[in-house]
Amino acid sequence: MPARMQAVVQKAFGGPEVLEVAEVDRPVPLGTEVLVRVEAVGVNPVEPLIRSGQFPLIGQPPFILGWDISGVIEGLEGVTRFEVGDEVYGMPFFPRAASGYAQYVAAPSRQLARKPPGLSHAEAAALPLAGLTAWQSLVDTARLAPGQRVLIHGAGGGVGHLAVQIAKARGAYVVGTASAAKHEFVRSLGADELIDHQTRDFTAAVGDLDVVLDSLGDVIARRSISVLRPGGMLITIVGRRDVDLAARTRAAGRRFAGLSVEPDYPGLEALAALVDSGQLRVHLQATLPLAEAAKAHQLLESGRTTGKIVLTI
Repeated sequence: MPARMQAVVQKAFGGPEVLEVAEVDRPVPLGTEVLVRVEAVGVNPVEPLIRSGQFPLIGQPPFILGWDISGVIEGLEGVTRFEVGDEVYGMPFFPRAASGYAQYVAAPSRQLARKPPGLSHAEAAALPLAGLTAWQSLVDTARLAPGQRVLIHGAGGGVGHLAVQIAKARGAYVVGTASAAKHEFVRSLGADELIDHQTRDFTAAVGDLDVVLDSLGDVIARRSISVLRPGGMLITIVGRRDVDLAARTRAAGRRFAGLSVEPDYPGLEALAALVDSGQLRVHLQATLPLAEAAKAHQLLESGRTTGKIVLTI
């Protein structure tokens, strides 16, 4: 096994051009960890923010971005859950650095799960962060039940398109906001009602909802309070530190939850079960080679992404 590997490294904050392929030391797994030969790595909206310095989540450069990985175990240390050759996927270490834009990643075994056999490595790499965000929001936090009504903002995006399917699998009535160009796609995922956020005021279109999943924050999050029934829950994945939003929600007699996704192998196994049963599919907008990480960031920052973007290795 080589002692060195290819990775996408950034040595300074800046635009996509700071992402460059370099040769670095291959990680060595510690006790409880496995060494994964990465086949694909997902690209998430948080990564351009970290790259640019707007959100210095993992400190100062140099560093290697990336969390969502899918690949094959090539080594392990003190681990009995897996064997060499097993195909796994996951989101290790988040929000600490996992250095996923690389040929190899060393990760705790209990932050990974077996890759769903029905997904390619590219599809599996697109699932962990967005899928766990949706699962931990709707299932673990809201405890979404059959017959409940849920509004999913950004229903055509990475988290949104998975949240629609998870909510439908739980038996919920799903309303989604999305641009008109994405309506056919989101409807194919099972959404019961769609609102074009560019031409229609969602607060005038729906009400008496049990849950709102907010991925936009600010004004949209605040206006979402009014469409909840008394006791309904506003879950935000972008405004968890928004004290004013939390206070407004509770003052209106609604519940507030600010969520930051975390590694969770039972959640990964639950997502895999939905994939296996045909209730969950991953939509890839683009699949690019690792060396084109900068292009992947440009696509993501365009704000017109449907589904997910993945780098293959």
